Amino acid sequence: MALLPIFFGALRSVSCAKSKNSSEMPETITSRDAARFPIVASCTLLGLYLFFKIFSQEYINLLLSMYFFVLGILALSHTISPMMNRFFPANFPNKQYQLLFTQGSGESKEEIVNYEFDTKDLVCLALSSVVGVWYLLRKHWIANNLFGLAFSLNGVELLHLNNVSTGCILLGGLFIYDVFWVFGTNVMVTVAKSFEAPIKLVFPQDLLEKGLDADNFAMLGLGDIVIPGIFIALLLRFDISLKKNTHTYFYTSFVAYIFGLGLTIFIMHIFKHAQPALLYLVPACIGFPLLVALAKGEVTEMFSYESSAEILPHTPRLTHFPTVSGSPASLADSMQQKLSCPRRRRQQSPSAM
Repeated sequence: MALLPIFFGALRSVSCAKSKNSSEMPETITSRDAARFPIVASCTLLGLYLFFKIFSQEYINLLLSMYFFVLGILALSHTISPMMNRFFPANFPNKQYQLLFTQGSGESKEEIVNYEFDTKDLVCLALSSVVGVWYLLRKHWIANNLFGLAFSLNGVELLHLNNVSTGCILLGGLFIYDVFWVFGTNVMVTVAKSFEAPIKLVFPQDLLEKGLDADNFAMLGLGDIVIPGIFIALLLRFDISLKKNTHTYFYTSFVAYIFGLGLTIFIMHIFKHAQPALLYLVPACIGFPLLVALAKGEVTEMFSYESSAEILPHTPRLTHFPTVSGSPASLADSMQQKLSCPRRRRQQSPSAM
């Protein structure tokens, strides 16, 4: 199950980066964000641990269930929408809608929310609501996993690393974070077992004995899927930027993830103790592609690659500050002359996968 959101999320991240729809624009993670992420995650984890120790676990999980109920419906609806579009007939009465919230009036008016959707999206939202009600009432592991897979796929699709160096900083920091909170304390294991929300994928170990009513679960946190997944998606975009019609780094990192996850499961069964998956996933996902880059002599290209520059060529960039001189009137005349002259646009060849 962990492989599905990584593979399809990486593919969708390429089209997402090219999208001009504001509701589907990716969120770019910079090196500063990557350096702060383990600290923020540690504070959040410790805060949840203290909440579970001080307050009633029942009320906390009720509040979190309602929160993830809404988020899960939206995430699942966004996930199944491309697939469901194939099942709608050509004569389906599809109407367009727009949800717009603004603040202020006149020239000072600014958009707070501007979301466009159609009738097909409403159908997907209704189907996702059925899963949401099932999860809210029963907390069934299948409903939990549907929401978990939707969160993971949306995370890989919409969270973008800007370059490989940022990915190494993020994975390296969370490598230390995961090892410390699993081996150094009981905080992460306690929160994972107490937290009744679709933030993990679970699989029943007694499925053959009890069927769908199984209650002895193995679990994998969504962070162990999304964090390596956004790095693998970055390498896919790097493959496309090379314009060699191959996806060597994507498949190498994908196989590395399978190897690291398999090694995690093996070690867990040998020592009968919870294992920090990133302890094995991070060296594999970084090391395997780096070895391939060394063998092909493309290490410089890999670390100099900027995702936003390649996938979003229309984004304007300020490379230098112009020198301004002269009176305001002469400057206005000069700008008017430049604007009146037709400019020749450079044709760009779209990247094809």
